[in-house]
Amino acid sequence: MSCDLLPTDQEGPHYVGDVRDVLEDGWDLMIAHPPCQHLAVSGARWFKEKQQEQRDALQFVQTLMDAPIPHIAIENPISVISTKIRKPDQIIQPWMFGHGETKSTCLWLKNLPKLASTDIVEGREGRVWKLPPSEDRWKLRSLTFSGIAEAMADQWSKYVAEGFKETLF
Repeated sequence: MSCDLLPTDQEGPHYVGDVRDVLEDGWDLMIAHPPCQHLAVSGARWFKEKQQEQRDALQFVQTLMDAPIPHIAIENPISVISTKIRKPDQIIQPWMFGHGETKSTCLWLKNLPKLASTDIVEGREGRVWKLPPSEDRWKLRSLTFSGIAEAMADQWSKYVAEGFKETLF
């Protein structure tokens, strides 16, 4: 199931609301993509003006990390999470998963292995930050590349399923 304050753009089960409403529903795996607008160092020039928003965002990330879920991945760009909470377990790039772009993406992991590259490609360009101003620029910049999403879903769901298989037999 996906969860967001906004409606989904994809087919499938989706909860529109605050993820904190469903954190204790017995999940085996959570892959969280908390909002980065108050955390990402790309917006560091505005940090002084939004200190409370940043504190709130960090508290939200900590709540996700502390959720009663055995396997957790938190995804965010290079951000203050690294200095205010803890360093990421892994930093990945879209070009490691079939997309010829650069966009450093940090992963904070709980009981999950690091993602293995699936399709290393050339053409490494930082296009995301070059997007022109628009009404939906924030959404376009925050999209997870499909190759990364597929690797997360495939590798981590298999890892969790294998762990359950071992406990059953």
